[in-house]
Amino acid sequence: MEFFESLGDGWTIYLWLIIGAMIIVACVYWIRWASRNEQFDEDIKYLVFDEGDQEKMSPQEYAKSREVLAKQQESRIRVLKQQELDHNKKTNEAR
Repeated sequence: MEFFESLGDGWTIYLWLIIGAMIIVACVYWIRWASRNEQFDEDIKYLVFDEGDQEKMSPQEYAKSREVLAKQQESRIRVLKQQELDHNKKTNEAR
């Protein structure tokens, strides 16, 4: 505490600037991560529907929901295969 009192006036603004810069860098990092991991897909809303909702939806909406579901399943399979390959690679490197 004595250290902070020994500093001159106006030092806290630099602390706030550093903290603000760190927050901005963290936000940019997480937005970049989200965009690379398919987190900004507006069609994700269609995944809550299933075959039982067909009579409640227009034919176009139902077709769109089935298309989005198929894309998400393909994406899931692709990600799981990549995770399996990464895991096998790490396992082989450890041996």
